Amino acid sequence: MHTDGFAKWTRRFEDERERRRAQGDPDWGRGATLHPAVWAGIQRFQVGEDGDGANLVSKADQAGDADYGQAVRLFVAEEQNHARLLARLLAAGGVPTLTGHWSDTVFVRLRRLMGLRMELLVLMIAEVVALRYYRALRDGTDDALTTEVAGRILSDEERHVPFHCERLHASLAELPHAVRRPVMAVWRLLLLAASLVVAADHGRALRRLGVGRLRFVGDVMASSRAVVSAVLVPRPDAWTNVG
Repeated sequence: MHTDGFAKWTRRFEDERERRRAQGDPDWGRGATLHPAVWAGIQRFQVGEDGDGANLVSKADQAGDADYGQAVRLFVAEEQNHARLLARLLAAGGVPTLTGHWSDTVFVRLRRLMGLRMELLVLMIAEVVALRYYRALRDGTDDALTTEVAGRILSDEERHVPFHCERLHASLAELPHAVRRPVMAVWRLLLLAASLVVAADHGRALRRLGVGRLRFVGDVMASSRAVVSAVLVPRPDAWTNVG
């Protein structure tokens, strides 16, 4: 894969934007009823989805690929839409949004430490964890509005992972071959640490959604194998087992 192929991602994001516009919003008037622990988890993920993405966009522009820069802008717009959907879901349940959360602050600071490669590696940790969380939120509640919102976000996240994998593949290809696998091994260790923190922090909510802490961590780590494979040795079906 090469960075000159990102025009196709721009088209995919634009097609999804038009589909989303035609579909319209969920019926917020239905309201939502969830356990307080689940609401607390949604509040924290809403904070994580929020943000202007200016730092990522700037680094993408510096990479020198106009198609990639445009695709990143469209990706950021989808993430901002996730924050909006979650905020509206919280409002439908009469639950306020948070102004911030320590976990989001840590991730943002880590992402800004170095260049685009580091930004994407840290971002991918959040994305892979989010895949499992939104799947649990979609499947683990009988609240129709929550199921719909989580399903919409999950569908987007399942496209975001291969998008970032493609750019990371190109980025790691610039490193010596002997370094690439160790980089991804360290990434998996950081992913494990992050998933353990999320499992501990969201343990009560995950149990309410039918997913224990250990199962959550195990599922995240199992899905990461496909991510590593996609980054190191891209295959057309590399994304099918992610999430």
